[in-house]
Amino acid sequence: MNNYLEKYAHLIVKTGINLQDKQTLVISAPLESAPFTRLVAEKAYLEGARDVVIQWRDELFSKIRYLHGPEEIFDEFPEWQKEFYLSYVHQGAAFLSIAASDPELMKDVNPLRITKAQKASNTALKDYRERLMSNKNTWCVVSIPTAAWSKKVFPDLSEDESIQKLWETIFKTVRVDTDNPVASWEEHKGNLKRRSDLLNSLGLTSLHYKNSLGTDLTIELPENHIWLGGSEYTPEGIEFIANMPTEEVFTLPKKTGVKGKVVSSMPLNYNGNLIENLSLTFEEGRIVDFQAEKGFETLKTLIETDEGSHYLGEVALVPYDSPISNSKLLFYNTLFDENASCHLALGKAYPVCLKNSESLTQEDLSRQGANESLVHVDFMIGTSDLEIIGKTSEGNSIPIFKNGNFAL
Repeated sequence: MNNYLEKYAHLIVKTGINLQDKQTLVISAPLESAPFTRLVAEKAYLEGARDVVIQWRDELFSKIRYLHGPEEIFDEFPEWQKEFYLSYVHQGAAFLSIAASDPELMKDVNPLRITKAQKASNTALKDYRERLMSNKNTWCVVSIPTAAWSKKVFPDLSEDESIQKLWETIFKTVRVDTDNPVASWEEHKGNLKRRSDLLNSLGLTSLHYKNSLGTDLTIELPENHIWLGGSEYTPEGIEFIANMPTEEVFTLPKKTGVKGKVVSSMPLNYNGNLIENLSLTFEEGRIVDFQAEKGFETLKTLIETDEGSHYLGEVALVPYDSPISNSKLLFYNTLFDENASCHLALGKAYPVCLKNSESLTQEDLSRQGANESLVHVDFMIGTSDLEIIGKTSEGNSIPIFKNGNFAL
């Protein structure tokens, strides 16, 4: 176990963040992850970090605040926190987030309070978020087990057993169980790049999704879109992995080019609440109807965050026959579940999915079809019978997915 922890921490710093000499690393982490976070910090210093700065999160306190704090505080965001993130992002720091929340911690909290707080935070940190989504700073999201999350994934095991089991599962999904995880990731990055290169060569103009859940959705793609997968790069050419694990290739949709209905295939954990069996209906890119068997009010507040949250910002392809999907586990954690399933995202598009995006203004991006929003929330739609037909600029139809997997 200790050997795997060492390998995982090294992999995060070396391959995920790809920390540069004399670079500062900023870590956002839950209190429960303190021992592992310290190990990552140690590895970062050993790799030449100028400094490591840790922002601790206490979600149990957050729940107390949401339940009992006065209404007006959720429209506010502390100036010192804004200055913290903006100062480090403009210094060129790298950012690591450890995502491991209790999937249903906030089920007794008014979702409007959470949405208010998130809106205030995202507004204050707009520059910070845009720099990360444009890959101007290296960033990475990883996860480790916490007691509440582990018990949700493995409810039939004791707390200790569930934590141990989730550690083993995470080690496998991020390839830490191999002899040389860094080399394993080099091979994996190559495979994903070949997949994205193939999709880029097709000249796709649209994708048509269909399955037995009721999904029947057409998504137009912007003229200058790019498929990405595996590693990403800063404008200076520094390579990094934004998500560990990752199994997806992704691009952006044309904001106004989405039509039809899509049905989720997995629960979505959003702000400590589960949204189950959601369906969205689109016309000219905008959501015109939505349903959810559980978490309807949470879904409603998400969609109504701003105008951009009524539109899609990401299209991601993940084969049903993939390592995380084959585990047959529901993680209730988007970092893992999105890499077991084709997915879409509501909200902001990644600018890097357009050619020459580094030279484009926000007006240029919008003109080319990129959506802008304060949020970016992935939800899973992949199934074993999902079929996707691509249309090309020449008018040809190409099977992209058949029976849940790539047909290419």
